Amino acid sequence: MRSCGLLNSSNKPVPLRSGSVTVLIRGFVADVGCELLYRNEEPGPVEAVFVFPVDAEAAVYAFQARLGGARIQAQLREKKQAQELYGDALAGGQSSFLLQQEGAGGDVFSCSLGNLPPGEEAALTLRYVCELPLEPDGAARYMLPAVLRPRYTPHGWDGEDVTQGVPRVPQGELPYTLNLSVTLQSPHGIDHVLSNCSLTPLSYTAGNRTTAQVSLAEAPPWDRDVELLVYYTEPHKPSAVLEVGLPGAEPGSLMGDSVVMVTLLPSLPEAVPGQSAAGEFIFLLDRSGSMECPMDGRDRSPQRIDSAKETLVLLLKSLPLGCYFNIYGFGSRFESFYPQSVGYTQQTMAESLQRVQKLQANLGGTEILAPLQAIYRSPCRDGHPRQLFVFTDGDVGNTQNVIAEVQRHQGAHRCFSFGIGEGASTALVKGIARAAGGSAEFITGQDRMQPKALQSLKRALQPAVTGISLNWDLPPGMEAALLGRGPEVIFPGQRCLVYAQLRGQPQPPDTAVGSVTLQYRIQDQTYKETLQFPLQPQDGDRLPVHRLAAKSLLLELEGAVDTGSERDRRRVLETSLSSGVVCSLTAYVGMDTERGQPVQGPLVRRDIPLAAPVLLSCLLPAPLRRPPYPHPQGGGTAAGAVRASWGAAPRAWAIPPGRMRPLGQMNRQMDPESETQTDGGRDRESGSRTQTEKLTHTGRDRRGGRIAVMSKPD
Repeated sequence: MRSCGLLNSSNKPVPLRSGSVTVLIRGFVADVGCELLYRNEEPGPVEAVFVFPVDAEAAVYAFQARLGGARIQAQLREKKQAQELYGDALAGGQSSFLLQQEGAGGDVFSCSLGNLPPGEEAALTLRYVCELPLEPDGAARYMLPAVLRPRYTPHGWDGEDVTQGVPRVPQGELPYTLNLSVTLQSPHGIDHVLSNCSLTPLSYTAGNRTTAQVSLAEAPPWDRDVELLVYYTEPHKPSAVLEVGLPGAEPGSLMGDSVVMVTLLPSLPEAVPGQSAAGEFIFLLDRSGSMECPMDGRDRSPQRIDSAKETLVLLLKSLPLGCYFNIYGFGSRFESFYPQSVGYTQQTMAESLQRVQKLQANLGGTEILAPLQAIYRSPCRDGHPRQLFVFTDGDVGNTQNVIAEVQRHQGAHRCFSFGIGEGASTALVKGIARAAGGSAEFITGQDRMQPKALQSLKRALQPAVTGISLNWDLPPGMEAALLGRGPEVIFPGQRCLVYAQLRGQPQPPDTAVGSVTLQYRIQDQTYKETLQFPLQPQDGDRLPVHRLAAKSLLLELEGAVDTGSERDRRRVLETSLSSGVVCSLTAYVGMDTERGQPVQGPLVRRDIPLAAPVLLSCLLPAPLRRPPYPHPQGGGTAAGAVRASWGAAPRAWAIPPGRMRPLGQMNRQMDPESETQTDGGRDRESGSRTQTEKLTHTGRDRRGGRIAVMSKPD
């Protein structure tokens, strides 16, 4: 039997050959281009579908293809229209490509390439821009996500989750590779770069070390998140970046006017007279089965549950006297250390530390909504502001429901979240922190766990900053319109980003200067900080500041769409379509209209595999659920035609029977209550089932995919 190119574990050809990523980092903004190279070595046309993670706050703003000798720029359309255009192109034998956000979370995208003829290559390139967080040690952190774990389907949730349908192959066996090259620019000078991957030596391209280049030392399989920590010579300072609008865009619109991005670093006082350190600290720990996975997908890496416990222990030991606290653990069910929060004493701390050490990732699925609701039902303590700390790997399908629940109670608490391990959902971890005026941290290695944990605790102990306002001082003929609500929370050591649309032209233009003043209150004291900046635009035609401003506005507007406001929905569409930034309601679509003849032959779908989790249960997926695109051979949208178009589910892994065991029984028999509750939400964590034979041979989840579980080797 003749093989056709690279194969996955199901012996099906994989048309994706490589991914080449180029990154331009200017200070704390990264502009990223990702080229996916495909080659069809099968005898007939193929459709390649690649599902991949993206940071939830990244602004995806361009998509193009190189098919044959033609370069085709995709157009951003309303999502339903884009899907119909793509389906019509498949039915007509046209090569076409589609890029869309999957679900409302914003951290999962899919890229489809349809009707790639036999023997031909195609390169799809998407572009996005993202803000880089400031680490506790002053580094700018860029993360290229690659790990996408199957999301847990909570009980009663009927949403669609494409992560369950992605084929998986063992770590290190992905048939496509990654190339990454980075250009660094900063007027403050570039000192050094650290990474979790092997890099080439840092090469300076300017004598004053303001520009440099670095790359991956080799082209590894694209099976782990790539993290870069960029250290600048001088500490980061308040700054403003002005960017002119898009030529030809309508004046007065977001893309037609200039936009300024202001970065402030408020100097909050360390101590305020009369400040009380007392509070109520509630810790919510994910104890679902996936928390037993290694931190970075490598066998020798610590388990996520151990990292979370270590972080929790550090925070417990650092709480102030006079506060109250409680600890919740959740999986398919949840439990708490105490019926209600208890006073923090030497005895309660010691007792809790002992109990934390015994905690295991043995509670089944990831039902985070129920424990949150239970916490919010418990009354707050007068004089003790509630601070919620959440530790999770973020593998849930109902992310928007969870964020909405946190947001409903934003006035009663602050939420500080920790994403544990590679692949933690940025949509969930960042979303719940943003919803309740806290901050989010991602812990992927033990070396930086302690400073991140202590920084979050320091922020929680700080009294809430109130009365935040911005005042602009601009030359005559200019005015500033804030994009979005502006800063709603301020923490020491955290950058405060502000986007504003500038209307009008300064007079005279060459010497114009503007300023912005940030004013806020802490208890009874008022503070002001002013930044003056020249109104001179930066060079470049990709408009990263405009894209980031649009994304910031979209994050705010899309949260309101769930309330059912048609006005908000229209504004989301208008902002997305005018800026080119993808949202949950839009998608990029392109078609090859230059090819004279339609592509001949039956179309075969190939789902691009991702790396599977190590040492834990692995979901062997069902077919991706898709809107009923017309079948390439015609025949409308009948169910049979759709199945024929999208192909069958990948086969299960070949796992020795002796190494299979239901998840949750790795350490002990699952509690019967947990078994009942897990049955409603099934994925790789639903190990509360006790019929191993059913799981490993014919067990199917409600999507039709087989489920198998791998236990740790003895």
